[in-house]
Amino acid sequence: MPEDQLRRAEQLIRTIPDYPEPGVLFRDITPLLADAAALRATIDAMIEPFAGGFDVVAGIEARGFLLAGAVAIAAGVGLVPIRKAGKLPRPAAAVDYALEYGTATIEAHNDIPEGTRVLLVDDVLATGGTIQAAHTLVAQLSGSVVGTSVLLELEALGGRALVGDVHAVFRA
Repeated sequence: MPEDQLRRAEQLIRTIPDYPEPGVLFRDITPLLADAAALRATIDAMIEPFAGGFDVVAGIEARGFLLAGAVAIAAGVGLVPIRKAGKLPRPAAAVDYALEYGTATIEAHNDIPEGTRVLLVDDVLATGGTIQAAHTLVAQLSGSVVGTSVLLELEALGGRALVGDVHAVFRA
């Protein structure tokens, strides 16, 4: 994959200061998503280390859905959505996880046959809580996480220490 395409794609990610609250630097990926060549380059980079080694993609709500859908189509596999609590009509498994202030829950339907090789996809690795919970959720559903791929890792937040090896296309 040409490095110049990935450099250009990375330049499309905007940093928005003080959103959603003062002191937070929000990473806006929508300009990258709107650019077909940049989106294709990043999707290919997200798949590359895992190509042929997974049966389904599990996308984590919400921006992770956008990337996971594209990854699934490009890889020729299905998609399993991992949703915030209360969004599914028939959740089969749920996992609570800690946030900076409080807790949250993610859920998924039991649409993963036992032994299915799952690639987890999300937009950003920050503190790692959501990705760690997604690993637990896939295991509860009898799937096997073969890897985790994210568009962007926020290294200063230390999420990799919590979740282990993660493939990040970009780092900030």
